[in-house]
Amino acid sequence: MSLDSQLAEERAHLAASRAVLARMLDTARLRVATGAQVAGDRYTAETLGRMLRTYAKELAAEPDGPLFFGRLSFGEGEHRGQRYYIGRRHVAEPPEEPLVVDWRAPVSRAFYRASARDRLGVAVRRRYGWSVRGELTGFEDEPLDHDTTSRLLTEEILRPRVGPMRDIVATIQPDQDELVRADLGASLCVQGAPGTGKTAVGLHRAAYLLYAHRQRLARGGVLVLGPNSAFLSYIGAVLPALGEVDVEQRTLDQLLAYRRASTMDTDAAAAVKHDARMATVLSRALYAGLGEPTGPLAVPDGSFRWRVSEGVLAGLMAQIWHESPLYGIGRERLRSRIVDRLRRQAELRGLELGAAWAQRIGRSRAVRDVVDHLWPPVRPERLVATLLSDPAALADAADGVLDAAEQAAILRRTPRWTPADLLLVDEVAGLIDHPPRYGHVIVDEAQDLSPMQCRAVARRSTHGSLTVLGDLAQGTTAWAATDWPSQLAHLGKPGTPVIALTAGFRVSAAVVPLANRLLAALDVDVPATRPVRDDGVLRIERVDDLAAATVEAVRTALRQPGSIGVIAADAAVAGLEKALTPDPRVTVLPASLAKGLEYDHVVVVEPADIVAAEPRGPHRLYVVLTRAVSRLDILHHRPLPRSIAG
Repeated sequence: MSLDSQLAEERAHLAASRAVLARMLDTARLRVATGAQVAGDRYTAETLGRMLRTYAKELAAEPDGPLFFGRLSFGEGEHRGQRYYIGRRHVAEPPEEPLVVDWRAPVSRAFYRASARDRLGVAVRRRYGWSVRGELTGFEDEPLDHDTTSRLLTEEILRPRVGPMRDIVATIQPDQDELVRADLGASLCVQGAPGTGKTAVGLHRAAYLLYAHRQRLARGGVLVLGPNSAFLSYIGAVLPALGEVDVEQRTLDQLLAYRRASTMDTDAAAAVKHDARMATVLSRALYAGLGEPTGPLAVPDGSFRWRVSEGVLAGLMAQIWHESPLYGIGRERLRSRIVDRLRRQAELRGLELGAAWAQRIGRSRAVRDVVDHLWPPVRPERLVATLLSDPAALADAADGVLDAAEQAAILRRTPRWTPADLLLVDEVAGLIDHPPRYGHVIVDEAQDLSPMQCRAVARRSTHGSLTVLGDLAQGTTAWAATDWPSQLAHLGKPGTPVIALTAGFRVSAAVVPLANRLLAALDVDVPATRPVRDDGVLRIERVDDLAAATVEAVRTALRQPGSIGVIAADAAVAGLEKALTPDPRVTVLPASLAKGLEYDHVVVVEPADIVAAEPRGPHRLYVVLTRAVSRLDILHHRPLPRSIAG
């Protein structure tokens, strides 16, 4: 068959697939409209309605672009003679064979992993080329009798970046696919330099786990934690494009929104509050409120009067303390065991008692008063506020843990709350009762989490697994991790394997050597990035007028396709924004907000100011330099930092 005939056949298959998808969406919407009438009871109706609405939402979120990006033709094995189109979602009208197979299906694994060394039964792997309007323009066959570099694959990887982050479902590499398809019960830590695809791997892992383990994840779900709202906006379109619309995506501050933080800590106070020792201080403060029996308990019950001696009450307290339950569970155990003691006395008197009697006695004033005295109810916010405003209470709880200067640093001078205060509230809340927990949590930029932030994440994945994404070289917070084993221990997953991604698919060969040279100044043990691309432009220029030079660099960059990022020290951003003419392709942003983002062309203004702006300035500069996908301009008036000079 000629190439033109094959292309016509492929376009016909695309048209048929789109028609079937449209009918699937119509059917899903009809089921949403009629589902409430066919369900039996209210709970079933709500559950069914929620499932149908989610399915319809997923179908409606399907992009107008390609429905499939690859095709597998099998020559041997269990799929011998079969041909499968691989796309972002399953497209079929039962009982007919599927027109498109979901990329997460077991058979699709061969699309990503088949090679000349292990063909996995594949005779030919076909990749497709598409126009920006979603038109199928061509295809390329890989016979797999020898390893070759696909032209279409390379073009897709190098396609200019404009707008939010895209999925990489068409370009997942074998080592990335292995991480994406790791079992739900396995926690992973992915160390990856910029451009190695670690964030994309994490998001695709979320989509895969929901596909492969939907029933197990139905209750807890999947949580994606990002470093800031800008980053979440940047990645927000990826999961819907992969067919998953119900994944929770938040920052840690949003997760801990007990109340609104209205002020910031001093650096000294923040350092103490984020330290793991604060967990000990808070635990001491919480349990310091436990009381001791001051006499026997007497509970009137009609014509009877039941008693529990002071010694028995003390014994119950000691017993529960030895069991080490959460504070709230311990309080309820005390109530339950007091009621159980009273029940035994009543049964010895020949009374037949039921659950209603136990509930009534448990709520009686006498029992309530003794439980409140021995194991008082605690509001986390009130405990933290008292601890941080009462020097004596803080001194008692922090004795031998925090020194005098550290205690003085965290004492509140205002009733307003800081973000770190809310982290302490969450710690206390977690000591009292379990927070909502997730089946799987994906944590990006995890190297920047403090020990106390790690503990907040760990509480939400006690019985679930984690995908930890990060780069030690990009650690920019005062408490940034310097090694993964310690950070993983704080996250509650000690012993989790650390896998390094070293192939830089997105950052060009012109930029990678400069970033690798900077690694020596960062005092972290991470492997250097190996650029896959052999292109790119790096220009370093000393100028007298930074604003004028930036305007000219942006004007030149606009002659090329793709997005443009102008990055400078935070204090310089306002001046640069005034100097530049607004353009939708150009983003001016402070260095402190550049992490996680990338642009085809980056203009870095005065690296020395970026380094001088904060204690971990060299790490911040590393982040900034690696935002460039293809072209990097470095404009400076002051001498360059020694790590990149020359």
